[in-house]
Amino acid sequence: MIARYTRPVMGKIWNDQNKFSVWLQIEILACEAQAELGVIPKEAVAVIREKAKFDIARIDAIELEVKHDVIAFLTNVGEYVGPESRYIHLGMTSSDVLDTALAVQMKQSGELLLKGLEELKEVLARRAKEFKMTVMIGRSHGIHAEPTTFGLKLALWYDETRRNIQRLIRAIETISYGQISGAVGTFEHLSPKVEEYVCAKLGLKPAPVSTQILQRDRHAEFMTTLAVVGSSLEKFATEIRHLQKTEVLEAEEYFSKGQKGSSAMPHKRNPITCERIAGLSRVLRGNAQAAMENVALWHERDITHSSVERIIVPDSCILLDYMLALTKNVIEKLIVYPENMRNNIDLTHGLVFSQPVLLALTTKGMKREDAYRIVQKNAMDVWQSKKNFREVLEDDAEVNRLLTKSELQEAFDPTKSLRHVDYIFERVGLGS
Repeated sequence: MIARYTRPVMGKIWNDQNKFSVWLQIEILACEAQAELGVIPKEAVAVIREKAKFDIARIDAIELEVKHDVIAFLTNVGEYVGPESRYIHLGMTSSDVLDTALAVQMKQSGELLLKGLEELKEVLARRAKEFKMTVMIGRSHGIHAEPTTFGLKLALWYDETRRNIQRLIRAIETISYGQISGAVGTFEHLSPKVEEYVCAKLGLKPAPVSTQILQRDRHAEFMTTLAVVGSSLEKFATEIRHLQKTEVLEAEEYFSKGQKGSSAMPHKRNPITCERIAGLSRVLRGNAQAAMENVALWHERDITHSSVERIIVPDSCILLDYMLALTKNVIEKLIVYPENMRNNIDLTHGLVFSQPVLLALTTKGMKREDAYRIVQKNAMDVWQSKKNFREVLEDDAEVNRLLTKSELQEAFDPTKSLRHVDYIFERVGLGS
């Protein structure tokens, strides 16, 4: 199911072929830098660049014996290179390769996720404009409050998606650091210029200070950012699920020809995609929690973080890529029912206009406390009797004393809720 939506590129970023390719690139670049510094012969670098290869199956076989992935990799590369392989990994430690490569992969993934967010933002912008003036009831605590528009709801999501884009840009910047600093980060056996050279070639910055590893607060920031994005997607999906309830039915997921909603009840049209998005967001938050647990390590390094992030980082990147594709598809094909939205406004027989009536009375000189008491008394009556709220108010002597029928009718005009919609759209960047 995930493969159906995930960009093939995202999966490839995290496969062994790409991982080992980045490892090899780092090792060759380090050799180039060492040669520029006169530490190793330039002729050896030419041989290394020409002959260096790897075979994943062979690496796996070696690792079964040595129980160390980087050593297995270097052993296999050395089998291709020959004697000049003695210059590979000179003065380096495993984490110089592992952490710098992980930064490259996270940067690649982050940039792909940015594209997904941009695509979602564009879909939200288009549909927000489409339903800009489509009146619906706004709800607080799940209870009818006052009229709003479906376009404003989508504009809100658009604005949140813009913030998520900025969050992810910052998180990519935070993670785009490498290190080639040796066993405890002191550059004892190689020059800092090697690190500078390798990082520049990879599109990274050198970490200002490291130990044997890049510090895991960087990774935690990236992972929590993915979790925040996922939480936003869950928020959008949860709202759609509420709007798709049978009693509401103001919007619903597209239901394709031949799709089945239930094995037992043929009539069902369930919001399964939004439920999937909501459920998967929990995995992202769980992974973010694990990333924060990885921040505290012993001294210059232990490896309690290593096994964790080999699971959580690829999984979260692939998962969010999938969720973004799902969400974009849901919003793009979302079925909207403006008539149901208008009918639902009338469900409470006009009660949603209680505040305009309250304000009209206070404008005419009535104390707010008195006005509130009068409007609430009549509103509570309507809750029980199901009478028309405006008609009940027209029969109230205290209301009649201050408001004419036309003034009262004006308080029940839903279009007054729309007079600042254009302004809000302009402010959020969705003006025409």
